[in-house]
Amino acid sequence: MTPLFRLDRLTKRYGPVVAVDGVDAAIQEGELVSFVGPSGCGKTTLLRMAGGFVRPDGGRIWLDGQDVTRDPPNRRATAMVFQSYALFPHLTVAGNVGYALRVRGRARSEVAARVEDLLRIVRLDGLGDRRPDQLSGGQQQRVALARALSVRPRVLLLDEPLSNLDANLRVLMRDEIKRLQRELRLTVAYVTHDQEEAMSISDRIAVMRAGRIEQVGTPNEIYERPATEFVARFVGTANFLDGEIAETGAAGGTVRTALGILSVRGPGPGLAAGARVRLVVRPEAVRLSATDPPDGTPGIPGKIEGVTYTGAVVRYLVDAGGTHLAVDVHNPRYGPRHADGDRVTVQLPADPHVLPPEPQGL
Repeated sequence: MTPLFRLDRLTKRYGPVVAVDGVDAAIQEGELVSFVGPSGCGKTTLLRMAGGFVRPDGGRIWLDGQDVTRDPPNRRATAMVFQSYALFPHLTVAGNVGYALRVRGRARSEVAARVEDLLRIVRLDGLGDRRPDQLSGGQQQRVALARALSVRPRVLLLDEPLSNLDANLRVLMRDEIKRLQRELRLTVAYVTHDQEEAMSISDRIAVMRAGRIEQVGTPNEIYERPATEFVARFVGTANFLDGEIAETGAAGGTVRTALGILSVRGPGPGLAAGARVRLVVRPEAVRLSATDPPDGTPGIPGKIEGVTYTGAVVRYLVDAGGTHLAVDVHNPRYGPRHADGDRVTVQLPADPHVLPPEPQGL
């Protein structure tokens, strides 16, 4: 399927610093793709190039099969919501939402009808006469969204749109963005540093590192089968076990680790017996019990060395014979509790993920 929006070997330099380094990316029509990564990885620069606010030093930007690389923002069918919202303080809510339409010379009646429709869509009915400083942060964000949607963009670009909101409001607004995206069948490129936000809202995620895309996949693929240790560390929390491949087969193999020989699902192409690898084990995939597991499965003896309570989850730090594991236990109110110094038994998942060798140069 031909993508609606495509970035082809996009590059941007600031003096000796390569902010974006030959990035390829594609977004299908109606898809929400998030670009995530640490500060300075190039994700905002990438989005600003996509919107025409920064000119690339190399590469091409394609929209609906047309090369829009040199087109200014008002000449390409995109709209951007900035991190600061960039609302005009002297205009009302209705004035902000209808601004781009008025600039384009649309009839007053058409602008009024479109503004009324958009305020209903973003659930700001009746607030058209207010000024931005009379609105909450979440309401200001809705105004910025409505203004961007007023021109019916083919691609909506969102740059850290929830970063100025408190934690509870961020959750509400990310659900609101996903609702709008589905109801209006929007095509969205979304930049965020918040992994949980990206996981909850995206059809696919592109994880960036040092100006490049490290991995692209569905939230499940990124979390369950990270391509590199960087991705595994950035998206969620992970335990890492060093090991050596003992056996390989068509369906899987075994890896020799400090915690014993573990079965794995396919160590990957080019990895033969004796190869050094790292295994990824997510904290919630580890089972913890005070005694030997009731199902008779062999366990690993350990000792609790730290307890962190966060409400729905308790995270235990377990010393398993010198190997330290983070273990997340959900709904602790309804199960056994452990304290510092308790002796416990640990069970690892049946098929920990094997990381492929790191690409050279990273």
